[in-house]
Amino acid sequence: MFDNILIKTPEQIEGIRAACRDAALVLDYIEPFVKAGVTTEYLDDLMLRYTEDVLKDKSACLNYDPDGTNPYPKATCISVNHQICHGIPNEKVLKNGDILNIDVTVIKNGYYGDTSRMYSVGHISVAAKHLINVTFDSMWKGIEIVRPGAHFGDIGYAIQHFVEPQGCSVVREFCGHGVGVGFHEDPQVCHYGKLGTGAVMKPGMIFTIEPMINAGRKELRILPNGWTAVTKDRSLSAQWEHTILVTETGYEVLTVSPKCPPAPSWIKPSS
Repeated sequence: MFDNILIKTPEQIEGIRAACRDAALVLDYIEPFVKAGVTTEYLDDLMLRYTEDVLKDKSACLNYDPDGTNPYPKATCISVNHQICHGIPNEKVLKNGDILNIDVTVIKNGYYGDTSRMYSVGHISVAAKHLINVTFDSMWKGIEIVRPGAHFGDIGYAIQHFVEPQGCSVVREFCGHGVGVGFHEDPQVCHYGKLGTGAVMKPGMIFTIEPMINAGRKELRILPNGWTAVTKDRSLSAQWEHTILVTETGYEVLTVSPKCPPAPSWIKPSS
């Protein structure tokens, strides 16, 4: 059942590394524009122009239609406050205290790079800061598991057992995924799970780790647009995402850039 996980060639890894770097650069670029009074649609337009005109890449999200029934209408996903993921940029004006996730996937020379970050608008609440920090650290709890011979279930176990004692919950319906040659590849990378379950990691595998963490309960609902997931109890939600390569001895984070938040101080460098 795990035979479909691609082991990327050195040539593919170089192409995916370049795409991942560009995706991270889009998030660097947009940071100074995230402020009260702007719309999420304005941010999306800026990122699309930067992707196409400066980086000479394509947006993987724009018109993405896996079921052939409901193409995604924008270049990025911008999920605000209680939106968990797949928030569609629109005329909504950001205000002081908002938190938002911006999720970018670009296509560069046929290869995919996928990453997301949290942004804050003005002064945010202590609870919002706590959620953002817990989510960021949980992503790194998952990343530090990555090495040849580890099981994918170990990632979910590490994230779940870090998050829940912090008073937060892990979204179950969405997960990380293989990426690089395609937008969504095997395996699914759950952010909850049991030790020793799932496929075994091998050098050359590339996938995302992207925990979606709620301040309240884990239950969600999908809005009538068919894309956007929101917390059922309207509690805040946060997400961080990196794309990871399994190396011969550990891992490499591919979605790095000059403004990318550094790893927590407790992370030991991958050997």
